[in-house]
Amino acid sequence: MTDRFVVVPAAYVYLLREGPAGVEVLLQLRQNTGYMDGRWAAAAAGHVERGETAYDAARREAREELGIDDLDLVFELTMQRTRHADPIDERVDFFFSARGWAGDPRIVEPAKCAELRWWRLDDLPVRVVPHEARALASLGTGAAYLTYGFENAPAGRGQE
Repeated sequence: MTDRFVVVPAAYVYLLREGPAGVEVLLQLRQNTGYMDGRWAAAAAGHVERGETAYDAARREAREELGIDDLDLVFELTMQRTRHADPIDERVDFFFSARGWAGDPRIVEPAKCAELRWWRLDDLPVRVVPHEARALASLGTGAAYLTYGFENAPAGRGQE
């Protein structure tokens, strides 16, 4: 019998709107999370819970982190990523966008989010979580699957 590693799934929600100079995305400035604090990231994201679909997780995270509901979710892409040469920290991330929702996005978890801000999709801040920068750059390109952190990823797969 072979020991199998566990893949950790997560769902990300990028709220999009048409701004005066083009499409804008709502990002949060992370703080006190222990992961990528001081960097900009999806306004809502988190682990998919046992028995939950990625769509359900995206809706739950948007409600818990932004206080919004009734998202018009659009599946954008999946990213398989790791930070190690050994497959001990494998992750599968499901990225969604939404252009419609009920409520006004607000900081619901102020201990973890220092700020929410709309950024032009073509003019993002420098300090974006690296794998999310890759996902944001791929929105709307038709890329359905990306990898991040694998040394031997096939060419054209969205390697970092």
